[in-house]
Amino acid sequence: MNAEHPPIVSPNTFTLSEGELIALQARAAQASGLPDVRFRDRLHDGSNAPELAVIPAGTFEYGAAPEESAPDQDRPRRAALIERSFAIGADPVTTEEFETYARATGWKPREDLLWLSGRMPVIDVRQTDALDYCAWLSRETGQRYRLPTELEWEYACRAGAATAYPHGDSIGPDDAVYNVDKDLEHPKTPRSLASRLARCGAKEVGGLRPNRWGLRDMPGNVWEFTSSPWTPDHASLPERPQPGNPQAVVTKGGSWFDGPECCRPASRCRRLESELDINLGFRVLREI
Repeated sequence: MNAEHPPIVSPNTFTLSEGELIALQARAAQASGLPDVRFRDRLHDGSNAPELAVIPAGTFEYGAAPEESAPDQDRPRRAALIERSFAIGADPVTTEEFETYARATGWKPREDLLWLSGRMPVIDVRQTDALDYCAWLSRETGQRYRLPTELEWEYACRAGAATAYPHGDSIGPDDAVYNVDKDLEHPKTPRSLASRLARCGAKEVGGLRPNRWGLRDMPGNVWEFTSSPWTPDHASLPERPQPGNPQAVVTKGGSWFDGPECCRPASRCRRLESELDINLGFRVLREI
């Protein structure tokens, strides 16, 4: 080993104070040649791509802690290394941001499904639509956009928090958009079209308290697609998709329809890559 160039030790983000986490983020932005920890790329027409926040490299633990009330699919808790810094959407992709892509490419929402507007999170899009949006952003900006992996998403959401939620072991309406009725019973059968067209409880993005790295609406509002295939738990291999059938993927974050337990960073939900729902959206990752 060359003593003049000792190995770079990735910090354990669970041991850092809020000030140290913010300083780590600033150093990552500087090392990547970015003007600030928050920035936007430009599209060909001169308009802005989604706002991004720099997420520094480091180590953390993903999954539910032993004392955390959680289903088996959220376990076991494991250590992980995020080797490279990246940038991730400060908010979920909004309807107006996705509509810029739709106008440019001819993409159209299904007329029988609910569609929102403005700064509301985009809903009723498939994972494949989200991937196409990322590919379009990449062409427009000359940067590489993609969906985050499950680990990248949870690391960014935690922002150094080892607790059940990003701001501690409890969560409230100032922290996330979720169903405040803790006795909510999820339907046991597929929803009818009439129920899918019921009032959507999503809210405009960006109105609640951000986490320590400046990310908003990671807990609650809408579930967010990741790029990771579904696994029954953190000790199992991904499910093997049947030929010709849509692949099951991991979504994170909870939603307006779900109780607060789904807003835990460790919480995960099995959805299909072709699934459409009024509580399901995504945010982008940009490599730096």
